[in-house]
Amino acid sequence: MELPKTPDELSAQDLARCKQLLEDPAKWHSIPLLNHTPLHKLKDLGLVRFRGMVQDMMDPEIYLERYEIKSANGTTRLQEGKYRDCLRLAKEEQLDYNAESNVHGERRTLFVVSLPGQNAWAKEHEKECGPEMTTPPEGGIGVGIKRAFDEKEDMDIDSTDDVSTQKRQCKESPSTVSGAEKPTAVLGAEYLLNSPLPDRPSMACMIKVYEDFDKYTLNSLMDFVGFLSVDPALDAATLDVEAMQQMECLSELQAQNPSPFLIPRLHAFGVKSLAHANPLLDRSLLQPSVADVQADTVHKDLRMLLKLCLFEDDLAAEYLLSHLISTVYSRSEMQSIGKFALNLCNLPKDCLPKEYTRKLYEVMELLLPASHYLPMSLDTMNSAAFAPKKDYETNKLVSGLLQLAPHTHLVLDETHMQQGKLEANGVQAIQHLAHLINNQQLKCDFQYYQIDYNVDIPVLVLSEGRSMLPSDFVLPINADAKAVDMSEESMKAALHYLQPQRLQQFRSYLTLARTSEFSVSEELTETIQQYFVDMRKANVKSNADDLHGLLVLSRLLGISRGKVALDKETWHLATEYESKRRQRLQSLPKSSAQLRN
Repeated sequence: MELPKTPDELSAQDLARCKQLLEDPAKWHSIPLLNHTPLHKLKDLGLVRFRGMVQDMMDPEIYLERYEIKSANGTTRLQEGKYRDCLRLAKEEQLDYNAESNVHGERRTLFVVSLPGQNAWAKEHEKECGPEMTTPPEGGIGVGIKRAFDEKEDMDIDSTDDVSTQKRQCKESPSTVSGAEKPTAVLGAEYLLNSPLPDRPSMACMIKVYEDFDKYTLNSLMDFVGFLSVDPALDAATLDVEAMQQMECLSELQAQNPSPFLIPRLHAFGVKSLAHANPLLDRSLLQPSVADVQADTVHKDLRMLLKLCLFEDDLAAEYLLSHLISTVYSRSEMQSIGKFALNLCNLPKDCLPKEYTRKLYEVMELLLPASHYLPMSLDTMNSAAFAPKKDYETNKLVSGLLQLAPHTHLVLDETHMQQGKLEANGVQAIQHLAHLINNQQLKCDFQYYQIDYNVDIPVLVLSEGRSMLPSDFVLPINADAKAVDMSEESMKAALHYLQPQRLQQFRSYLTLARTSEFSVSEELTETIQQYFVDMRKANVKSNADDLHGLLVLSRLLGISRGKVALDKETWHLATEYESKRRQRLQSLPKSSAQLRN
């Protein structure tokens, strides 16, 4: 049994058996990936795949799952309407709206964007893993659609060009009403694509799903298989002027029905929730463990690399490595357990003019599938949109900088903050960032109320003094004087050290470590409780957050060394590291922020 190539083939086959076929990673990855395949090389209603983050969820849609058609000679036939946008009518055929055999169904439309902040190496590997489409298929999209697609390529959403300079205007039809004004285009491509990171625009796709509606959540990372739909009739701009003038809200019409050559549609019957965004591990039928990549050896090599980038500070290297493999692995009403927001501060002033923070991020960028570097300048804080906001005029959730997929590492560079005043937007931005760090939740503004959505975004703050933002661990860098003088050479050496084979090891190791299972025995639990009691007896200032931090750190130290359970050696190592970190904090000022409210 082969995978269906059209909706008609799927209707004739057993849906359950088709889904079973898709459990084979080889079958799944044999399907063209829309993220990296030009539309003109695909066939309308052909089988495709799209991978991305659920950015918005649109209103339910009622459609004709099966309908009766009457021909001119009075004969009737039944037509399947599932996995399609447009009715199938031949010339001189009509739809019988009142036929008893008509069956209505419900489907939902998800607005999905390709992974925001996806780094170049991950994007390239993802592209290489899919089948190569060199020529358009027989009976493909056609000349008219090819021409429209070429117009879309002029603003190339995958390029580094700013999409805002490539506003796409809706087509205007000749007026059929004497003296009537032509409708004006109100929405540009940037607004329609709705990329969370405007300077790194994503591709967008409207995914139509037919079952299990409750399993889809905002900001989740998913992979869809279904049938491509790029019928020109889906574009609201194809309506004639008279019809458009009768619409109460032209903006909403255009937002909900954009050009399919800018935002294609996909009718999904196969769906996967993605545990990670690393394409290096995509084809594995059985998930390997961190031990399979020689964790102890890789850990030492990676720690040596990070130590080189952090002025020979071994403690900082351990904490940064723990941060890179951290994840929220459990949630309670009060806590997001496992988060590891890290503030690396006390950065040497001599290195900041040499763009040290940016170069450190470039090393991280080579290791992580998705990340984003945000210089916290006053201009950015006062002007950028950080949280999503509902636009009721278009019935669209307008994205913000913090609407990122799980495990997208956010690097906040506070060294770019200059003396000045935070405006209202800047104060709100700080509040959104603090809420994200403290709770791993993102507030979405629905104007009349706000809703918190769970996220899993590891946050690293780089600052000269202690950050104005909260964090789980504040670690002042203890820089070696010679290493500071040699910082530029050290960064070049680090990049040279990252040869392809070693890079592949590091990338796989970081993802496998983050997704690894880890346990704590009852015996160790008693030891930890006794340790906490002894701290209280010794009048050492400590609270529940300190204990939680120690547990998270010990877990990450164990996982990074390939262990599956906490042992006494790892627990004592965590307490030793925390003791050293606290000693460094004693000589650090509480805040370095130089802002006036």
